Amino acid sequence: MNRLRKLTILADAAKYDASCASSGSVKRDSSGGRGVGSTTGMGICHSYAPDGRCISLLKLLLTNFCIYECSYCINRASSNVQRARFSVEEVVDLTLDFYKRNYIEGLFLSSGIIRSADYTMEQLVRVARCLRETHDFRGYIHLKTIPDASPALIEQAGLYADRLSINIELPSVHSLARFAPEKSLLTIRKSMGQVREHIDEAKESRHRRRRRRAAASTFHYSPAGQSTQMIVGADDSTDSDILSLSHNLYRTYDMRRVYYSAFSPIPDAAQTLPARPPPLLREHRLYQADWLLRFYGFGIGEIVETDRSGTGMLDLDVDPKLAWALRHRDLFPVNVNRAPLETLLRVPGIGAIGAGRIVQARQFSSLRFKDLAKCGLSTGKIAPFVETADHHPSLTVLEDQDLKQRFMRGASPQLTLFS
Repeated sequence: MNRLRKLTILADAAKYDASCASSGSVKRDSSGGRGVGSTTGMGICHSYAPDGRCISLLKLLLTNFCIYECSYCINRASSNVQRARFSVEEVVDLTLDFYKRNYIEGLFLSSGIIRSADYTMEQLVRVARCLRETHDFRGYIHLKTIPDASPALIEQAGLYADRLSINIELPSVHSLARFAPEKSLLTIRKSMGQVREHIDEAKESRHRRRRRRAAASTFHYSPAGQSTQMIVGADDSTDSDILSLSHNLYRTYDMRRVYYSAFSPIPDAAQTLPARPPPLLREHRLYQADWLLRFYGFGIGEIVETDRSGTGMLDLDVDPKLAWALRHRDLFPVNVNRAPLETLLRVPGIGAIGAGRIVQARQFSSLRFKDLAKCGLSTGKIAPFVETADHHPSLTVLEDQDLKQRFMRGASPQLTLFS
């Protein structure tokens, strides 16, 4: 099989893995004539970093052969798909070739499990080591880590990769045992813990050198941290279950990012799997809720109020912050001239940037309603929830039972995070 055909098969097989954003790495460049590649430039967009930059990555599998039988995976052992496999040298050559043509800025490499977890992990590490040591490649490298691989191999992977990711796949032990019998949640968590320990050790080593004013250390272990991915809609886990696990992963393993991937039905799937995919909007709402947990000070119980609905599911009609505000209308309107930053962040339509601008602007004068537009805010969305020197919304507006419907009718069809 020629290289182009392999690339077609293995790049397509990698599309189901969502965890490929490339922000947060250490800066490396080749502008001084040394090395190949960079983590700082702009290129063709294949994914978006959380800071909004377009990042181009060569995203592929080393092979789609696999000895595992995960029911939800198109590349499972019993799947009737065309198989292909790259050699280590082929992946290295492709990465360098694509970079020099300005197609990519880095590499996202995963693989099916061949022979054993250790053998597969060793092949992935060889690719990264060859790029770094033999070709002095300074672009971004993201390696998918095999949880069952030996600790020594996982340690080596972080020495060459900017980010490591270990997919937790499903939110519960029961679901993992049912749909991915070869995988163990205990083993996955153990590997995540090992990666965190190495990252923390590298940070502490650099901190000690700075305190002693010693020469700057070049030692970095997975400087862009680690990430994971969960499949949404393959089992009966609720949004509350998913967000609770994500919250735990962020706290326990200092996870840089949890990615949510809506289940996609595959040919010849097990009858235990859903015949239809979940609404794509559910995946989007989970990302919004994840953002509220990480940056807006919300708790799980505030975002998904199981005691009210009993379903543990997010409202698909409106974003989670607006849904929370509509359930707690008694807390509004908020006076933007007096409210602390934490309270402003809970107002629908006010994001972190907008809240910061309000806090800064009100130091010089009392804000009027038109001033909010100057802060970059959508006044139509925030009008019922805020109070300014010249704007005092009637309580009847907040008490209007049709308020949610009004937002739904006036909502932009284009999905955004939080304005």
